[in-house]
Amino acid sequence: MEPVETVRASRREATHREFDRRVRVQAAAVREAFEAERFDAGFALGLELEGYATDGDGRLARAPDSAFGSACERELGRHNAELNTPRSAFDPAGVETQATELGARVDRAREAFDAAGLRFVTDGIWTIPPPGGSVAYLGETERVGGFEVAANSSPAPRYHALDADITAHGPVELDVPGCRHRFPTILPESLATSMQVHLQPPTGAFPGYFGAALRTAGPVLALATNSPFLPPDLYDDGVEPGTVLGGMSELRIPVFESMNVEEPGKVRFPRDVEAPADVVDRIAADRTCAPYLREWVEDGPRDGFAAEHWELLHKQSTCWRWVRPILGPEGPRIEHRLIPSQPTPADVVGLQALVAGLVHGVVTTDHPVASLPWAAARDATYAAARDGLDADLAWIAREGDRTSSPERIYPELFDLARAGLADRGVAERRVAALLEPIEARWAARTTPSAWKRERARERLDDGASLEAAITGAQREYLGRLDADEPFAAWLD
Repeated sequence: MEPVETVRASRREATHREFDRRVRVQAAAVREAFEAERFDAGFALGLELEGYATDGDGRLARAPDSAFGSACERELGRHNAELNTPRSAFDPAGVETQATELGARVDRAREAFDAAGLRFVTDGIWTIPPPGGSVAYLGETERVGGFEVAANSSPAPRYHALDADITAHGPVELDVPGCRHRFPTILPESLATSMQVHLQPPTGAFPGYFGAALRTAGPVLALATNSPFLPPDLYDDGVEPGTVLGGMSELRIPVFESMNVEEPGKVRFPRDVEAPADVVDRIAADRTCAPYLREWVEDGPRDGFAAEHWELLHKQSTCWRWVRPILGPEGPRIEHRLIPSQPTPADVVGLQALVAGLVHGVVTTDHPVASLPWAAARDATYAAARDGLDADLAWIAREGDRTSSPERIYPELFDLARAGLADRGVAERRVAALLEPIEARWAARTTPSAWKRERARERLDDGASLEAAITGAQREYLGRLDADEPFAAWLD
């Protein structure tokens, strides 16, 4: 089906009715499977990593078509690309599989981009715009069959349908310190790229693991911040450099939440789940966005979990939460979506090990942080997005008292990650190697966001304009990637 026909079909009231009917039927079937305890796959890991294309001068560029299907998959913008590691067991062999497969996939993506004279960059937000500028690139539309669609969006029809659904309720607005812009499409979301850690616990234990992921999200995000700047041409005319340098540590959070053009926002910090079947109810109850019917893209019988529950899983794909449940044939897994893309595979694997080990460590040691009030966990997460390692975090220490002191939180956090990885059989030496790039950030009290700010500040102090300072800091970041050393090695 052509993109414009997909948009038109997804907007029809009859499509909404049929899609919602199928979701109800499929949700009931999955709920019955939960009640019959048919899901029991045990522990598993997975990972998604997003990046973008630049030219030799560091400017944003269109990702080469030749890379898709072989090295990576499409994402929202024409400049975007995504890698996925295969599901593996959460055990020593599975941990090694994640690291090995990620490295191989990053290498393939780099080779495919290099062949087109481009580079594949893993970063939180692109900041050097293409020729013509960021406002034009993000705001450009073309009229196709009576619909305005983003000219620089991926050609996948589902993105056009999603765009039409969301913007029918109003424009997308970026509103952060020093920048306020409205756009006619959802393409501003393609400013940001992320890494997403997948952790699958035993099905019956899912609520406890989900709760642990929520309550550790703030301190993890503070360590991972990598998006302090927007492209400088998006900032307001005459903005004070101090406003920009003193802005948020992780701008990817408000960039993605700009998709919330209608209440309740689909991008938000989620509530706890009380039972595994709550996962199904949450997806089914979420506001339907850009409904799709399987026969538009696939023919043949509905064999297997994905085909039998196609509409339910499609709805799940627009149930955006910063930590969200994902259904699969093995049962529900946790998708941790808060972390921006990181400089190197070692940083990515380190954060994957930190998240998986930490969440498992909280549960397996019965750590009292699991009882942190939900609102405190939510507030700490947004505080981390604002202030990074200087954030007002929230934690319940091993002794049972409430604390916001990073000097108490982070030693416990890393101890819990080590305990969780050790409980899954990972050798002490390997645990140390996996976590070292991330522990080094805490030891130095810095993150990629703080590093970028410092590099920009140095240039401002030398008399550079704000645009030159941000662009220079970004080009230095890109140059560091050539050595393929983890971020912590930049601090020597």
